[in-house]
Amino acid sequence: MFSAKSSSRRKSLTVKAVAVAAGAASLAVAAPAVADASPAAKVTVFPGGPTLDVPAVPELPNIEIPGVPKPTTPKKSKPKATKEAPAVPAAPNVSTRTGYIGLALDSTHTLYWYKDGQFIKSMPTSMGSNEHPTPNGVFHTMEKYRDMYMDSSTYGVPVDSPEGYRTYVEYATRLTNDGIFIHAAPWSVAQQGVTNVSHGCLNVSTENGKWVYDNIGRGTPVVIRGTVGGHASS
Repeated sequence: MFSAKSSSRRKSLTVKAVAVAAGAASLAVAAPAVADASPAAKVTVFPGGPTLDVPAVPELPNIEIPGVPKPTTPKKSKPKATKEAPAVPAAPNVSTRTGYIGLALDSTHTLYWYKDGQFIKSMPTSMGSNEHPTPNGVFHTMEKYRDMYMDSSTYGVPVDSPEGYRTYVEYATRLTNDGIFIHAAPWSVAQQGVTNVSHGCLNVSTENGKWVYDNIGRGTPVVIRGTVGGHASS
């Protein structure tokens, strides 16, 4: 049961709430109309009291003030241009019974591999130096050795001569009968893809030498181009 004092206070609060709501409504009417203004909000004056509809105040339009620059959206910086990698050359037009074809280019110091006419892999290589150049031509892979000793005496250069050598190598795939192989040469990785330092073989990394050993079958054509070593074939 409410006392007269409580009833009077409640009426006073109701009058104030209605005044506030009416003021908000008058502001909404005075503001510019916006098509996408949100709907009116339902406002309860106090628990148990009346619920009034108070129109939402629409957003004000952007107003340009003379002398004040408009805010601008920062432009996204464009990525810096980078030097494109050299294009992969087309597969040589040679027949293959294994589906694979190799192409060694002196101009890029790279050995490219293709399967069924499609490029699949490239590997840096170091071919023969100017003193011991690798010949150009079409060669075919022969026997393969998991590891072996390469001996200069097999082609007439004594091991103990200034140009002689006897070197242990891994993953060797023969290209010619006179001793040119594709083989792992970890000692020349820094030169592979850069310059020619071998005695005629195609030096590659151990990983790449193993890939050739594991994947390239006997009789696969390997085309060598651009060296100073003249022309030969197998």
